[in-house]
Amino acid sequence: MAKESGLGWTTCSVDDAGGTARAIKNDITNLQFATPRGVQDITGIDKSAYERLLLLADFSITLNGVFNDATNASHDVFKTVPSTSVARTVSLTVSGQSLNNECLFTDYPLSRSDSGELTFAVPGVLSDGTVPTWT
Repeated sequence: MAKESGLGWTTCSVDDAGGTARAIKNDITNLQFATPRGVQDITGIDKSAYERLLLLADFSITLNGVFNDATNASHDVFKTVPSTSVARTVSLTVSGQSLNNECLFTDYPLSRSDSGELTFAVPGVLSDGTVPTWT
């Protein structure tokens, strides 16, 4: 099967502050990630279209989820974001394809809606200079 939906993610795990991977996919309601490359404009004045060079690779992610303060659940993983400065391994797997990166999470914002939901949207960025690579 070549084309697939986004249903049934096999893994979405993030290290806690101690470096232990925690499977938090049940707490994650949706996520966005990107693997952009920088570009440098090298267009000479003799050109009528852009010339560019590819530069550094990057990775960013935002995990959106539902507050869960059970042991080793999402709150245990993210509650130390404001007080620690540790890189955390983020592991994503779907359909046997894996993308693993070392990330710094920069915030743990909680939101309580007017209807009562308690949710989070945790942003992370690449931390170690390793090019994001699907395996």
